[in-house]
Amino acid sequence: MMKAETFFTEAENRQIAAIIGGVEKKTSGEVVAMVVSASDTYPEAALLAGLSIGGLAALLVTDLFLGDNLGYFLPLAIGGTILVGSLAKILPPLLRLFIPASRLEARVSERALRAFYEKKLHTTRDNTGVLFFISLLEHKVWILADTGIYQKISQESLLAYANDIAVGIKQGQACNALCRQIEAVGDILARHFPVKDDDTDELSNQVLTG
Repeated sequence: MMKAETFFTEAENRQIAAIIGGVEKKTSGEVVAMVVSASDTYPEAALLAGLSIGGLAALLVTDLFLGDNLGYFLPLAIGGTILVGSLAKILPPLLRLFIPASRLEARVSERALRAFYEKKLHTTRDNTGVLFFISLLEHKVWILADTGIYQKISQESLLAYANDIAVGIKQGQACNALCRQIEAVGDILARHFPVKDDDTDELSNQVLTG
């Protein structure tokens, strides 16, 4: 499984931090970028993968080579379930096959919301925090904003920016796509929430992981 800590190179991390810093010189908004390896462990998907593939393999082996003997099938099925379930936990493409798209979407949005509060984006002076959240296993990007932002930018608009980042990740251009959309959102923030004379950098510009 791809690790959040190594998803961006050191040079890319510096580039993203610089972009965030540049954006925040033009707006009172606070931008945070965060990457997580996965938004959930999906134990039910690993179990379903084990039961489906391991059980089927045990059935075929028993039928073709062991004369349909139930005494062989049960231990083979149990062993196959454990083996395939364990493989699914370390092979994201296999695990994703057994996770409904709606559940992927829900878990990423829930994890992004939790991160929004964990990283204190709700505590900015003018309620203008924006979180760019990337979840690697699910291939999903979510953008959340505080109440001040939603007066000017809808969640639907933010999701359009998130989708553009997701496309960039699939194309192997994660850093460029993220930087491009941070700047795009930053331009909107600068129009509606211009920087103030006493503005301070309230949150870290470094890419966070979790």
